[in-house]
Amino acid sequence: MLQVSKYTSIKQLIYYYLLAALSIYANTQGSVCIEKEKIPLSKGRNDKRVLYITGIALRLSKYENLPAMEIAEVIASHLSIESDDVFRIQIISPGWIHVELAHPVLAAWLQRLVSLGREEGGTKKENVSLSCSLFPVQYAHARCCSLMRLVQQEELFISADVIPWLNREQKLRLNHPAEFRLINELVQIMDELEYSSADALVKWEKAGLAVSQAFENFWCNCRIWSEVKTTSPELAQARYGLILATQWVLKFLLEEKLGAFAPVEL
Repeated sequence: MLQVSKYTSIKQLIYYYLLAALSIYANTQGSVCIEKEKIPLSKGRNDKRVLYITGIALRLSKYENLPAMEIAEVIASHLSIESDDVFRIQIISPGWIHVELAHPVLAAWLQRLVSLGREEGGTKKENVSLSCSLFPVQYAHARCCSLMRLVQQEELFISADVIPWLNREQKLRLNHPAEFRLINELVQIMDELEYSSADALVKWEKAGLAVSQAFENFWCNCRIWSEVKTTSPELAQARYGLILATQWVLKFLLEEKLGAFAPVEL
């Protein structure tokens, strides 16, 4: 868990542990050195968990004359030893390694996004012009800001520094498919911000739309007032934290990648 707070990209975090596991594997098996750029790693599509898949064992098997499953088992064993509290590891034939992020790590990562937003000191109110192509993204950002103001006005929640992301079983309180879809979109966009080599507006517009659509779906299905506030206050607080994280990501996309204003109201 020590390394989690350093990274805003989950993919970067997984690379860190994969490189460590591969280094041990290379030392014990006499394998060639593997660089990060040569490690195949992709994010799986799943609305119930955050999952990555690597085919590094399949790649190594071509050079080492060993079965991919055998290589995958050795790498997975080293990976589990180094990151037992960070990932859940599963090997899938013919040699895929599935890396699922543990809930406490997701909670720490979400808190990291919230902290980044707080460090920037919020968003100033301005008279802005809106872009037709970016309106859904700007609307989602303004909606986040509106909800944040309502929460602050009603003084419903504890400090954003101590959001109760996890329950007593150390599982995320956010387990609705719409919540995990939004979390997955935030994970995806932070990975792209870290590793994308293209700065084309159309790419970031598409990314922003994906986040804004996931947020709208989340807000339609997962409220923080009425009976939720009364019967499950910790869940309401965790959903508020997800709104804070989404607002910062949308603001960063609009201002830094799309050259647009991030309106606080419409």
